Amino acid sequence: MKKLSSPILVTQAILPSYHTYVEKIKQIWDTHWLTNQGVLHQGLQSELKRFFDSEHVTLCVNGHLALDLAIKALRLKGEVITTPFTFVSTTHALTMNNLRPVFCDIKSTDYTIDEDKIEALIGPETSAILAVHVYGFPCEVEKLEHIAKKHNLKLIFDAAHVFGVEYNGRSIAKYGDISMFSFHATKVFNSIEGGALVYADPELEKTLDLFKNFGIADAEHITEIGLNAKMNEFQAAMGLCNLAEYEKQTKKRKQIAEIYCTRLKQISGIRLPNPSMNMTKTNFAYFPILVDETIYGITRDVLYNKLADYNIYARKYFYPLTCDCDCYNGQYKGVEVETARYTAQRILTLPIYGELDPEIATMICDIIQKNCQYTHEQYDTGVKCE
Repeated sequence: MKKLSSPILVTQAILPSYHTYVEKIKQIWDTHWLTNQGVLHQGLQSELKRFFDSEHVTLCVNGHLALDLAIKALRLKGEVITTPFTFVSTTHALTMNNLRPVFCDIKSTDYTIDEDKIEALIGPETSAILAVHVYGFPCEVEKLEHIAKKHNLKLIFDAAHVFGVEYNGRSIAKYGDISMFSFHATKVFNSIEGGALVYADPELEKTLDLFKNFGIADAEHITEIGLNAKMNEFQAAMGLCNLAEYEKQTKKRKQIAEIYCTRLKQISGIRLPNPSMNMTKTNFAYFPILVDETIYGITRDVLYNKLADYNIYARKYFYPLTCDCDCYNGQYKGVEVETARYTAQRILTLPIYGELDPEIATMICDIIQKNCQYTHEQYDTGVKCE
């Protein structure tokens, strides 16, 4: 195999045709309306209400500020039980709102928060659970709702990875008090940057609109200490264009995922996730593998470098755990999250996007196979690709 002439990254931003986007943004020049709930913003909001099957969708400039708004609007205090196996934004949003994250371990099957370990972490200062759907795999949302209701806790979902996913035949946005979706350029659906909050309580809408616009109630009254988190018209235009392409892109990603599943489940020491069977529709947002060096023969980091030798760039996602990040100065060193730490040291997400050449996906599998130090017959992992 020869080194590829151009780099293959773990993802590629979805873009509509140039003509389609230019046609969509023409009206901005007619109206000179760039932000503050413009026509395109309203159009995307309406489309997403249908998409999520929800009456209440609040658009934001990015997912991080959307999560920040959710925390503020729910008036959380004290401690929030969450997972360290996530992008740093999740933990940053809590700490920057003067909340103390209490880290819960994850499940080895799909890398989502281990709901069976949550109740032991609930204390007198616990105000909420912030769970994270990972790689397109949803948490056990019904179990989490039961725990939250039992202990009178708010339930937030960081749903950055699960746009379009369904659980038990329902939109994943139908669970919990509020869900945050990211529309970052790397996501399966993007609006360049962007994000949304989806929720059922109509009272939240007024509060969120205040918080995302400096707390301004009207021309003479500022009733909250808010920030600027408004989605602009250029973002909304991109969102409208890309929403029309979502189903087609998902089908293309599925083809790449099927190549990986078929080939990689045969390789000793390469473990594929086994998400909940209650997931009735997925989005193929990411394709993670776990490299068990005791069976595969080399570590995740070595495999990462060997792929890079061919100009293929996978991602150690998520590594490090958020509780181990330098910015937290070792304050969470004693946290018992053994499964999360084991996973973070071995996880690798492979390139997957709609325009990825299937031959490149096959080449990636060939490289992984080539570097396995043992045969499948010697070490049968029993992995199944669901």
